[in-house]
Amino acid sequence: MGVVDQKSKKEEEHPMISKPSRLVLLQKGYHLLSSLVFITGFSIGLVLCLQLRTLNMSTPKTQQQPLWSTLLFNHTSTVETKQELQLQVLQHNMSDQELFTRVSSLSSSPSSSSSWFGWRHNNDEKMVVKVAFMFLTGGRLPLASLWDKFFEGHEGFYSIYVHTHPSFQDYYPETSVFYSRRIPSQAVYWGTSSMVDAERRLLANALLDESNQRFVLLSDSCIPLFNFTTIYDYLTGTNLSFIGSYDDPRKSGRGRYNPKMFPQINITHWRKGSQWFETTRELALHIISDTVYYKVFDQHCKPPCYMDEHYIPTLVHMLHGEMSSNRTLTWVDWSKAGPHPGRFIWPDITDEFLNRIRFTEEYCAYYSRDGDNITTSKCFLFARKFTKETLEPLLRISPVILGFGP
Repeated sequence: MGVVDQKSKKEEEHPMISKPSRLVLLQKGYHLLSSLVFITGFSIGLVLCLQLRTLNMSTPKTQQQPLWSTLLFNHTSTVETKQELQLQVLQHNMSDQELFTRVSSLSSSPSSSSSWFGWRHNNDEKMVVKVAFMFLTGGRLPLASLWDKFFEGHEGFYSIYVHTHPSFQDYYPETSVFYSRRIPSQAVYWGTSSMVDAERRLLANALLDESNQRFVLLSDSCIPLFNFTTIYDYLTGTNLSFIGSYDDPRKSGRGRYNPKMFPQINITHWRKGSQWFETTRELALHIISDTVYYKVFDQHCKPPCYMDEHYIPTLVHMLHGEMSSNRTLTWVDWSKAGPHPGRFIWPDITDEFLNRIRFTEEYCAYYSRDGDNITTSKCFLFARKFTKETLEPLLRISPVILGFGP
């Protein structure tokens, strides 16, 4: 009896389930499990689809980059996309007046929503600051191979703009930084206002890209004196522009002043300086926006007054002197008598010669973004009047002396 009673108790606690009932329960459980698996798989697929779509829509945006070129830049297809968009800007059909008016409405701030062309990131990201290298030439660039080596490996931190004679048929391989970088140009005649028009045209086209925050004007005979990283950090490490502007009491200075410029421009305002400048975006916008003083110069500065040597130095001195270091970064040799600086040929290119230019005996002031006033012998970043025949020796010694190349 005890055994039977215990068995009955177990059956009461765990009643037997018939086979048909168990089959029904198993089928229901199977269907429920199948439904859960389907819903889970569908949800995962939907999430992945949405993620891929979001990634695809955000592809044209570059990744967050620092302002300093010493940090690595991630080379992605987004850089190529951006360069294609910039190429479309270079091929615009605007007249000079339309271009200047359009640019004058832009802001110096890289986050401005009024920019006609720019490259923006999300609000929590920073824009890559670029330096615009603007080449003013009447034809080809004989030192293009040297510049190609200079820019190599720094894509995304610079922009190239070339102004040449409209009838000139140039050719650069697709691997060159100068490939398809020509802006709509007009003929330039030495000693006339057309020289300043070309400078303003280069500035205006470069300003269309709001990531360009520094602007360097170079000629076809210019060379870099340091590697890209050094020059980039030098330019972006300060809030000041580099525009030479000084009072020259001689006939070649004040002697060129035309009294008809009064009262807009007094002789005490009159300044002279190097044509080859480097400027911030803010000051570049001021130069493009000016219509008052440009007209005065255009009407009354005729040879022996040369507008390219006086217009920007005088304008900056009068209205924006606090924005400039009051010195140029482009070295030239004026030791020889004559209206033009000295030219350099093959035998001139030596280690000693280049280092004398790179590190001058006379020191200059450099004001950093942090407010530090630094005294340095590194006063020039570029030098000019180097002929075509200097290309071979420059390429040969550039890895050791200039810090770039093979």
